[in-house]
Amino acid sequence: MAASGEGASLASAAGGEDGRRRRVSYFYEPSIGDYYYGQGHPMKPHRIRMAHSLVVHYGLHRLLELSRPYPASDADIRRFHSDDYVAFLASATGNPALLDARAVKRFNVGEDCPVFDGLFPFCQASAGGSIGAAVKLNRGDADITVNWAGGLHHAKKGEASGFCYVNDIVLAILELLKFHKRVLYVDIDVHHGDGVEEAFFTTNRVMTCSFHKYGDFFPGTGHITDVGAGEGKHYALNVPLSDGIDDDTFRDLFQCIIKKTAVAVGVEPDNKLPYNDYYEYFGPDYNLHIQPRSVENLNSTKDLENIKSMILDHLSKIEHVPSTQFHDRPSDPEAPEQEEEDMDKRPPQRSRLWSGGAYESDTEDPDNMKTETNDLSASSVMKDESNDDS
Repeated sequence: MAASGEGASLASAAGGEDGRRRRVSYFYEPSIGDYYYGQGHPMKPHRIRMAHSLVVHYGLHRLLELSRPYPASDADIRRFHSDDYVAFLASATGNPALLDARAVKRFNVGEDCPVFDGLFPFCQASAGGSIGAAVKLNRGDADITVNWAGGLHHAKKGEASGFCYVNDIVLAILELLKFHKRVLYVDIDVHHGDGVEEAFFTTNRVMTCSFHKYGDFFPGTGHITDVGAGEGKHYALNVPLSDGIDDDTFRDLFQCIIKKTAVAVGVEPDNKLPYNDYYEYFGPDYNLHIQPRSVENLNSTKDLENIKSMILDHLSKIEHVPSTQFHDRPSDPEAPEQEEEDMDKRPPQRSRLWSGGAYESDTEDPDNMKTETNDLSASSVMKDESNDDS
């Protein structure tokens, strides 16, 4: 969001607080835009391909380490999701006549979450990106990781929800917890990040913070008094908002609660879009930033101050040390080497996804982290807003 005369992101030096330029890894699966939820469905993976085209034509890929994600295995996905649900996803076909009606109801697939051709490979690509990105962060190979195909925050342990089937965010956080005592998850999608909050509602090792529209709006959860339970009490933060909040008000609220935000690579792209493969999609103004509509702001100053006060009160009650102890990790098989691709070029249609086993972080000892680059790793814990419309 931007104030008048400013860019979309907050000001940042060349890098972090120490002045060092951040190492940013960007993960992209060329075939991701081929998957299709169906005619008229608002979730369109093709948008991920459009975003990648903008990254390339702005020249931002030259400032990033560009990698292709390695597909998550069944075992990777079962680290959070139930065995029977994963088995259903792996066997599901785009032919409705071949689906078990009881399973369709049980796993909540249908109109919002259709079973389309290539559903499981799509889930593997999305989840593999986010898991791999967490691996890269754990190894110390990057400071920031990005996965446009991730952020499917509504998926539950045993069912699909809100266009989301596999919760790549939860899987990435579980990977990060192998190295880090605590993880902060920040969600600024218009919809409440219910799936991620539910997964960590009773632990103090993960703090979830969701800024979202609240009321008669999907998924209908995320009240400010929902703060977690048991050891996780006060580790779930919800910032429920009404229609019409403006940029300045949102920025003030966000900064008050989160405190630290920054531009990833220290570059503010020009508002006028460069010519790219999907230029005509951005008409009639062909600008990067969307002109805000003139709508009534239903968030009163009093309401916003009450929200700030309640959130800060929750934060004042949290413990300083997580009570959950580290446990032995499973072994960390490596991904096989794959030939590098030229991702500056537009990907061919119907690119094939390869199959393979799981891969994970190598060590819990930060002093012995690997420094070598693994181009098959992938994505971020921060929610990608552009790919989830529920």
